[in-house]
Amino acid sequence: MKTFALKKEEVQREWFVIDVTDKVLGRVATKIADRIRGKDKPTFTPHTDGGDYVVVINAKDIKVTGSKYNNKKYYSHSLYPGGLKTRTFRELNENQPETIIIEAVKGMLPKNKLGKQMIKKLKVFSGSDHDHESQQPKVWEPKV
Repeated sequence: MKTFALKKEEVQREWFVIDVTDKVLGRVATKIADRIRGKDKPTFTPHTDGGDYVVVINAKDIKVTGSKYNNKKYYSHSLYPGGLKTRTFRELNENQPETIIIEAVKGMLPKNKLGKQMIKKLKVFSGSDHDHESQQPKVWEPKV
């Protein structure tokens, strides 16, 4: 028996578009993270970036359960004393809805150089228009 190891020259990448209108944030983020990492393919290799590109549209219409809409907080720090900034889900959803999905998916990817390379394959748009029509993305409806 030989162990299969995917090489970066052998990777076959595809483009997928997903509409996240009225979908729950965490559930759809796990599906997107698996697709970007390539875990849904039989050729998955942990140390190789073998995933596909994902275009997310209608990010402003994502849903969360419970009281997270007003209570979920996002933190960032400037590394200076007193430099902690806190924003709620509601504030981010009004101003930067793309950031919500990017942060959710980024937290589910490896925390190394490979994870930084993988997150670049995620393209998020707040509306229904995107500028990746030339790649002819396939419509993807995950079972969430």
